Amino acid sequence: MKLDQTKIVVTGGASGMGRHFSLSLAAVGGDVAAFDVNDEGLASLAAEAKGLPGTLRTYKCNVADEAEVEASFTQAWTDFGGLNGVVNNAGIFRDGLLVKKDRNTGEVKSMSLRNWQAVIDVDLTGPFLCTRALASRLVEHGGSPGVVINIASISRHGNMGQGNYSAAKAGLHADTVVWAKELARYGIRCATIAPGFIDTPILQGMREDALAMMVKGVPLGRVGKPDEVFQGIRFIIECDYFTGRCLDIDGGLRL
Repeated sequence: MKLDQTKIVVTGGASGMGRHFSLSLAAVGGDVAAFDVNDEGLASLAAEAKGLPGTLRTYKCNVADEAEVEASFTQAWTDFGGLNGVVNNAGIFRDGLLVKKDRNTGEVKSMSLRNWQAVIDVDLTGPFLCTRALASRLVEHGGSPGVVINIASISRHGNMGQGNYSAAKAGLHADTVVWAKELARYGIRCATIAPGFIDTPILQGMREDALAMMVKGVPLGRVGKPDEVFQGIRFIIECDYFTGRCLDIDGGLRL
């Protein structure tokens, strides 16, 4: 698939890596439907995208809400005259240990079901809903080829304090494998990208000492750049023989 022939949804497209993916795809001539829940971020994204070779449209959408996902895909499909891809990038964190005993008081605290479910809803159910929405329309309308790119994380291997996030990202890659097998007959490919520590507003907001400690574990000695993750997106879109696999873009880090 050619980059300038993509009509692609990017979830979480108004901030962080998703914003970079949206603008980069539009910059090479792709048509982008940027989904996000942030009105202000969507408005600034649309303004920044003006004048780029590709068309970028914005849609307010909570990817964990089935009705909103279906409505947004229907609208984007109409606006662009079809779609042929989705980058399932939207994600949230609600970090915490499963249980933790306070050293001073002896009180035992635990991860709330609310925080567990919130991450599963956005980071795992969201990609399911969006992939289903794209695939069902492609199959119905015979619009193959298509591509699904799931943004997982190095945390899919299991990261202390991220039981909810690790479970969601591990499940997301497992679904990539399943969907790649199920959808290949329709000309739809599915792949995962698992970034390590990437220079985004989340990392930029960390304490310098905490960030420095994290970077010590990265063999390349630095955090990654959003464009280095976008290079993985470019490869997956353009390589028609790549499916069911994961690209680890993490500087060689092991958790």
